[in-house]
Amino acid sequence: MNTIQMVDLKGQYEKIKTEVNQGIQEVIDSTAFIKSGKVNDFQRQLETYLGVKHVIPVGNGTDALQISMMALGLKPGDEVIVPSFTFVATAEVAALLGLTPVFVDVDTDFCISVEAIKQAITPKTKVIVPVHLFGQNANMEAILAIAQDFNLFIIEDACQSIGSVYTFSDGRKMSSGCMGDVGCTSFFPSKNLGCFGDGGAIFTNNDELAAKIRSIANHGMTVRYYHDQVGVNSRLDSIQAAILEVKLKHLDEYNAARQAAADFYDRELEICDEVSIPKRNPYSTHVFHQYTLILDRINRDALQKWLNNAGIPSMIYYPVPLHLQKAYKNERCRAENCPVTETLSSCVLSLPMHTELDEEQLTFITKKVKEGLSANRI
Repeated sequence: MNTIQMVDLKGQYEKIKTEVNQGIQEVIDSTAFIKSGKVNDFQRQLETYLGVKHVIPVGNGTDALQISMMALGLKPGDEVIVPSFTFVATAEVAALLGLTPVFVDVDTDFCISVEAIKQAITPKTKVIVPVHLFGQNANMEAILAIAQDFNLFIIEDACQSIGSVYTFSDGRKMSSGCMGDVGCTSFFPSKNLGCFGDGGAIFTNNDELAAKIRSIANHGMTVRYYHDQVGVNSRLDSIQAAILEVKLKHLDEYNAARQAAADFYDRELEICDEVSIPKRNPYSTHVFHQYTLILDRINRDALQKWLNNAGIPSMIYYPVPLHLQKAYKNERCRAENCPVTETLSSCVLSLPMHTELDEEQLTFITKKVKEGLSANRI
């Protein structure tokens, strides 16, 4: 059996090595390393794949979130509702811009709670940032209705959910990240669509907003050397675009492989009383950026050590809620009651999840998980 990896990027690369190497060599031969045809080609292909009008490639997912907030014309003190159970970038950019992150609870599907959003809204609220955590969409139909009722912007954090599809009650289907005013994604190497370094993108169907985002990402320029607003320098380079162009062709295949691995985990682990397998929402497909268990009456640290000793890596996403992080426990931030978040942070454990998992590995992992659950009950 091959060594089990949390993410097997090398195995994935070996299968597309010729295509990737050719794309990289084309960029090197052209010496067009910045803002080249490769970037434009990937942008257009991703627009087609997602069914969105504008894709603006940027330097990384954090930049995507920051530039999106900058483009909405927010003012210091404006409140941005974010889930407390997520990676820090979602709140970090709001704090850096002088905005007020408002931390709210999630549901047991790991996505932001609709009821928590409703309770957190004040006259200062301007933006809701639903995070489609671990590869599944939040309840966007309900969130869009709230935004319309209170005249709020929506920035979708789709950094873990690219390729996931949301189905509305009327049967309409839309890609993750393409339902709100703006959507953001990351192309960090471990993502479902990942490059070989840093990268990200912003999605929108709003022409005016797209033009503003492009300008901000390019030092505030629309015409070269004429700066109409304060901007930043954030762009996807041509080599990363060449890699992503290849991998985009395989994205549906990659997501299907993750879903098959998740189905295997489900079949083996759903019978275990000590764990809850990831919840699937009926309105969203799940692309399993992570496969995350909720443990019940299990010593998580002992189980993680048990698995590690068996050669099985695992991760805890996320051990400390954002509202309890030192950087965000101050008067510039606001936190609602987050009991589900605090419970999840104490009992979640993510198993290996990637495109190269085979049946032998999955059989071994689930066997050892079940043994570990029996050995590490509280």
